[in-house]
Order: sequence, then structure tokens, then C-alpha cells
Amino acid sequence: MNFEFATATRIIFGIGSLRQVGPNAKEFGHRALVVTGRDTRRAEPLIAALRDHGVTGLTFSVFGEPEIETIEQGIKQARHQHCELVIGFGGGSALDAGKAIAAMLTNTGELLDYLEVIGRGKSITKPSAPFIAIPTTAGTGSEVTRNAVLASAQHHVKVSLRSPLMLPNLALVDPALTYDLPPAITASTGLDALTQLIEPYVSCRANAMTDAFCLEGIRRAARSLKVAHQAARDKNSESHAPSRDARQDMSVASLFGGLALANAGLGAVHGFAGPIGGMFHAPHGAVCAVLLPHVMDANIRALRQREPESESLHRYNEIARLTTGSTDAKEEDAVAWVQNTVAELHIPPLSTYGLTRQHTSALVEKATHASSMKANPIVLTAGELSGILERAL
Repeated sequence: MNFEFATATRIIFGIGSLRQVGPNAKEFGHRALVVTGRDTRRAEPLIAALRDHGVTGLTFSVFGEPEIETIEQGIKQARHQHCELVIGFGGGSALDAGKAIAAMLTNTGELLDYLEVIGRGKSITKPSAPFIAIPTTAGTGSEVTRNAVLASAQHHVKVSLRSPLMLPNLALVDPALTYDLPPAITASTGLDALTQLIEPYVSCRANAMTDAFCLEGIRRAARSLKVAHQAARDKNSESHAPSRDARQDMSVASLFGGLALANAGLGAVHGFAGPIGGMFHAPHGAVCAVLLPHVMDANIRALRQREPESESLHRYNEIARLTTGSTDAKEEDAVAWVQNTVAELHIPPLSTYGLTRQHTSALVEKATHASSMKANPIVLTAGELSGILERAL
């Protein structure tokens, strides 16, 4: 048994842990670029906590998923304002943007030099500027991953800036920051977290260490995702212990998914999600959610036909037991549980974002060459991949 595992230098988890950002940030410097989502007001408690410890927080807002031009603007601002560290505060977009900005502050050349697919694909050679990742959603696990997903409007594609040298210096996960998430974001990010636990668990790169994170994460997500979603529909839910427990479970699940995917890879869901996100204005979490049951079903069928002795089949069986709570559950029960959960949480079909059958061949072609597809438990045929998309419409 041989495997390698890498993650953030330090992880702090717990309700109220945002209070620890000040003393930790000042170890890296006194001027921080704080990369946020659209609403910078959410970062006001963070800015205040930094100020209390002598650190100036200068905000940089990311509108939607980060584009290459956005990162270049952030790099310019960080340099102009002499920022010594970068803090990502928000969902996956803010964290990925912060991660990319931190990497480019210390590495020479332009961003395209280091991007996969559309760039020159050069390796990052110097560690990023100090980077602290603080997620405010429970879904992407980006606080412990080694890559930043960026969009290129020019090429209609999403690509990654990727390097072990991009792992955050500190991942600070405070479940209290997720208490006010609305139902739709709770649903899409939560199902993204579940996807990022299931795909690494059945991945051809799975190992004993990532298995432990995946199994515990799936168990927590299965018991708490629907509870958290229901709590989001009750504006007073944060006052109730069950909803707090559910939010904490989902933050753990998201963190564990990030740890797993960074070390075991993903699969066909994310193989499709990148090209779809590049071609359409579709939220990543919702895309993953609607694809997940169909990818699971296609993988199970393909494994039974072509690799009936595969360990991944047994793993799908374990997923069924964890999600349904039944010791007699079979692989199909896992698919049904996910399908029902997607429906119950009101995840829309891909056609909502403008996808039609006419887009299938182009998306299949792009997905086939996506890096995430390489970790899928079995190589799916073009027909099987087309079927996944058509059923998700």
C-alpha cells in the first residue's frame, strides 16, 4: 500500500473559531488582501478581528466564479497596496481567487504561463504568499485543496491553476459562518460536498487515508444535509441545536471532501462540471448535484458489465448502506437515495441553464479530456457519457 497525502499546513475547526484569525494573521504580516464574494459586508467581523490585532484588511470582491481578468486585477491591487498576506473569505469562488492571487504574488510571469489547457502549463516554483482560507459555505472544500478553478470567458472553459505549493497556510473553518445560508445555496453546496466525498471514495486513486475521510463525511452528510436545508427555510433556525449540529456536520463533510479530493481525485461528475461551467452560466454545486445520481448509475452499470470484480462496486454498496441506513441496501439504493435528495432539495435540471441535446457531443468531447475524468473508477464510453447528460437535462 503506497500513497501520499498533502493538505493545508494547519486546520482550525469549530464554532466561533473566526475569533482566532487575528492572532494567526499577524504572524504573516500587517496588511492583508481580503478576497470576498459580492457582498463585502459579510467580511466586516473578519476585518474587525484583524484590526484588533494590528492587521489592516483591504477588501477585494469577486463577482461570481473568478475569471482570469479578475485574478489579474486582484494581483495588481495586492501589489499596489503592499499586502503581505491574502485571506480568502467566502464560498469556493472567493477561496479559489484568493489562492490564485497568493500564488501569483510570488511567482514571476503572467497567469497564463501556469494555467492548464489554455495556458503554457508551467509549474509553479515558489511557495505562495501566506494564504488563509475561511469558507462561509459548506461545499467546495477549497480551504484544503491545492488548486484554483478559474474561468476563461474567451475560451468558454474552466481551467485550473494547480500546485502543492498553493496549499493554504491556514484553513479556518467556523460552521457559524454558514448559519445564514439560504435554502438554495445550502442545497447546492451541500450536494457538492456529498459529490466530493462519493467520487474520491470510488476513485481509482482512492487510498486508506482518503477512505477514512470519505466514509465519515458521507455518514455526516447523509444524516444532516436535509436537516440543514430545512433549517435554512426557517429564518430562526440558528437558535435550534439540531440545526446547529447539522450545519457543523456539513462543514465537516465539506472539509473532509476537500481533503479527499485533493489526494484521491474526483470523477465524471466533475469531468462534466468544468466544461458545463465554462460554456454556461450554471452554478457549480447545482451542476454537480443534478449529475451525481446519473454518473453513479452509469458507473455501476459499466462496472457490472466490464469489471464485475471491481472494488468500486463494493464501495457503491457501502455508500448505499451509509446513505439509507439499511444494512441490506444495494448499489441501486444509493442512486435512488441521491436522486430523491436532489428532487427534495429542488435542484433544477441542466436545461434550466440553456443546455440541450445539441450540446451533448461538444460537452462529451471536452469532458473526456478533463483531468477529473482520469480518476473515474472506470472509463466510460461516449455513449454512456452522452446518456448521463441527456438524463440530467
